[in-house]
Amino acid sequence: MSVLSGIRVVEFEAIGPGPFGTMLLADMGADVLRIDRPVPPADLGLPRTEGPRIDITGRGRRSVTLDLKQPDAVAAALDLIARADVVIEGFRPGTMERLGLGPEVALARNPKLVYGRMTGWGQTGPMADRAGHDLNYIALSGVLSGIGNQGGKPVPPLNLVGDYGGGGMLLALGVVAALLNVQRGGVGQVVDAAMIEGAAQLGSVFWGLLSTGKWREERGTNLLDGGCPWYDSYRTSDGHYMSVGALEARFYAELLDKLDLADAGLPKQHDRAGWPRLREAFEQAFASRTRDAWCSVFEGSDACVAPVLGFAEAPNHPQHRARGSFIAVDGVVQPGPAPRFSATPSAQPAPAPARGEHGAKALHDWGFGAQEIERLQQLGLGFQPNA
Repeated sequence: MSVLSGIRVVEFEAIGPGPFGTMLLADMGADVLRIDRPVPPADLGLPRTEGPRIDITGRGRRSVTLDLKQPDAVAAALDLIARADVVIEGFRPGTMERLGLGPEVALARNPKLVYGRMTGWGQTGPMADRAGHDLNYIALSGVLSGIGNQGGKPVPPLNLVGDYGGGGMLLALGVVAALLNVQRGGVGQVVDAAMIEGAAQLGSVFWGLLSTGKWREERGTNLLDGGCPWYDSYRTSDGHYMSVGALEARFYAELLDKLDLADAGLPKQHDRAGWPRLREAFEQAFASRTRDAWCSVFEGSDACVAPVLGFAEAPNHPQHRARGSFIAVDGVVQPGPAPRFSATPSAQPAPAPARGEHGAKALHDWGFGAQEIERLQQLGLGFQPNA
């Protein structure tokens, strides 16, 4: 048994933060049934291939197919929703309502339902119905303005801050909180998760620093944005990089010692006027050896220095190997479920399903009898035979 075993989730096909948030729930043991379109639309960016998709955020589900543009399909979807604890959807505001599957209808059918909605701008406001992507949401949140080098343009931090940290992870937290409320005797409700608000929450500490004059709006001039020499990355002689995060005085002292710079007469750590000289000294030092050589120097050290690993390298690091942080699912190496639970550990996830895969078994597990399943098929519900 995993921590969310017994929780049933109906997920409507999407990309990005919704599937990521649902993956977190599935990793923790929730029984997720995804309603896929019969054929992947081009605008979803999904590969048009047969068999399971190499889609890590889609792992741990089972799938049925429905063409929600068909009137009867709505009745089939509502039958699934009636047996669910959670619904996850990531359409523009108003889309589910136009389909006849909005929260008012769903909660009338299932009053204890947690209805999770994932959007960029939120369900309300003047921009609610506008298109956007991660970069746009974190731009308007204020967070993007602080990411980049001094004098340079803002740099996209992949799509981690909006889509995944500020979106999917916030959605999963909201859903679990709402489920807890239901289990305490509360009513079902809508969880309105907006990436723009989640991104802003991730940046909460910087509004605090700004209010006390400890944060400059100019990129690359602050403590945590690469502005100070002891919180940055440095190129090694073989073209790799080492990360340095020696914020505290005792860690900074150990950094200087390991770099053979303790007696170099360098400026004090917090002397801004001396930062260019410090940076030059660090650059020259790290450029004198390979990344592996520096790893040996800092092995066992508290200088807060670590190699910058590539995606393919990271799973082989001893720390990850010792904890089993990365797993192979159907031959694809990927991060394993997290966080860890001592009493109800998460199981090894199954790969993302093909459209309709294992849908028949899911319907049986959800308590649908043979006649009910036949009726759902007549309404347009599809699944692979014997899967």
